[in-house]
Amino acid sequence: MPGSSQEAEAVTACTGGVASDFNGDGLPDLVMADPMATVSGLPKAGLVNVILGGGKGTVQVSQDLEGIPDGAEAGDQFGFSFAVYDANKDGCSDLAVGIPYEDVGTVPDAGFVQLVYGSTSGLGTLGAVGFRQGADGLMKEVYEAEDWVGYSVATTVSKTGVPNLIIGAPGEDVRGLTDSGLVTSVYESDFKAVSFDQDSPGVWETSESYDQFGASLVASGQLFVVGAPGESIDTDLAAGAVLGFRPSINTDGIPAPAFGMGQARASGSESSAEHGDRFGTSMAIAPYRPSTSTAATDWLLAVGAPSEDLVGSIDAGAVMTYHITAAGGVTILNWIDQNTANVEGAAEPGDFFGQRLTAANTSPTVVSTASTMRLAVGVPGEESSEEQRDKGGVHNLPMVGAPGASDTWMEPGIGIPETSGNQLLTGISLGSTRTALLVGLPYGPSAGHAVYGFAWSGAQGAAPTQTWRPGDGIIPVGDGAFGTAIG
Repeated sequence: MPGSSQEAEAVTACTGGVASDFNGDGLPDLVMADPMATVSGLPKAGLVNVILGGGKGTVQVSQDLEGIPDGAEAGDQFGFSFAVYDANKDGCSDLAVGIPYEDVGTVPDAGFVQLVYGSTSGLGTLGAVGFRQGADGLMKEVYEAEDWVGYSVATTVSKTGVPNLIIGAPGEDVRGLTDSGLVTSVYESDFKAVSFDQDSPGVWETSESYDQFGASLVASGQLFVVGAPGESIDTDLAAGAVLGFRPSINTDGIPAPAFGMGQARASGSESSAEHGDRFGTSMAIAPYRPSTSTAATDWLLAVGAPSEDLVGSIDAGAVMTYHITAAGGVTILNWIDQNTANVEGAAEPGDFFGQRLTAANTSPTVVSTASTMRLAVGVPGEESSEEQRDKGGVHNLPMVGAPGASDTWMEPGIGIPETSGNQLLTGISLGSTRTALLVGLPYGPSAGHAVYGFAWSGAQGAAPTQTWRPGDGIIPVGDGAFGTAIG
């Protein structure tokens, strides 16, 4: 496989207690995926870069890595999605990689997920396990063309500490309903699995063709949320919906449903479900500590509707934020678009505000405020001129209080180092940690492909605190779309 290095020294045991620590040294690592990368001469086979904390090098993981099931194939797009958790509870983080365009046998794009184990001897040295559909797979459903298993993945733990991997297959045809979608929970360290859809007991709404249940997933603590951007609300096709679940398996044999809602839950003339809004295309979630609690017991959820039409602006896009209580209550907080008071910019046709989202609680041990609860909104269709079409940009907004009270804007030339060219689609790739907002530029001229790290508290126009770029001495040279998925 191309250009991999791993310089972490083995330690006697995984330190544990640190998120995204694949080699167990107590330092957080970062993941930057390139699903369009050429591997062993195979275009778009895909790989994942893991940047080890403490300057200990980079590990490149692909299906050509020894011990990884299957093998790299053209068009697989290994790394299209990923999630991090401690699957075997050894204190080292493990990497779950979605490969939705993996062919199973002769069935194209059935999809696959690889779980690559971390260890003190390095990521992947203990091998990996693969999850797929089929009578001989962990997921017993029949695999079909374009099921896209692994299109989205997320991880969480149950109330009793059981690790859970949630896998979306939005192209699954449930009971003959085209692309109605299916989600699978893989739980326990010895891997049990249960699949569910919108016809499962207690789940909101019903399965319909093109719902795409599982097209997006987010998780935090004992809650995960499933996006169904193709969901029809009343007579409005593809208005979109999101559905919340607890990871613990209930008496019906599925993760316990917590809530379900479409955009019509909000009030106001432009805040109701409409044809083609695709509410639930993107989501972000962060733990939230209300003033009445001694810990972060609740969550703030942001949901993107990037195809929302505003007055005079088709596909301008919008985002809605919600407070979810520990008991499962849902309260709308804000409707946000580029016409919202004091938010930078102005809504324009084709902006697709909310195509990508990421959120963080920068200080989860204190009562949450506008300065600690932050939301980044990608606007990949933003244009600054006819010469810079789809240049894109990113809003950094508070999740608490007025969205325009402490927001900042970045684009190439404003905060992001200058990059020229059309269709940079800035904002199409976002990630976050407690301390940093990560912005990927996987498109446009290859020399501009990079991931930039910004302080959440940075002022408008502030330069990145760190930059990762293929060939920079940290990331091996050569890429397809470096930084398509980051975190």
